[in-house]
Amino acid sequence: QVQVVESGGGLVQAGGSLRLSCAASGRTFSVYAIGWFRQAPGKEREFVARITWGGARTSYADSVKGRFTISRDNTKNTVYLQMNSLKHEDTAVYYCASLDPGSWSPRYWGQGTQVTVSS
Repeated sequence: QVQVVESGGGLVQAGGSLRLSCAASGRTFSVYAIGWFRQAPGKEREFVARITWGGARTSYADSVKGRFTISRDNTKNTVYLQMNSLKHEDTAVYYCASLDPGSWSPRYWGQGTQVTVSS
């Protein structure tokens, strides 16, 4: 089993930046990819970005392309989400999850970290 823990959320003004961290532990050798998702109040959870553990291939939702950057540090078993030019609509609870190969389906979720962007 893999455990993931998010950190780095907070309150920021529109146009500002935050960096989220997702620390993985447990059977990290089995991790294929890590994804970031978010859920705003009253909305369904949505995909934000993902990165493969070994090859660092990335993918982004259209809504965050050019503003968010996902990266990983394998020596620390940590994935980062650098969020720039934040907008009010980025306000949500952000979750990371380990993803299954092929399907990209989330398998193990973290507890989430709140990001609030004031307009």
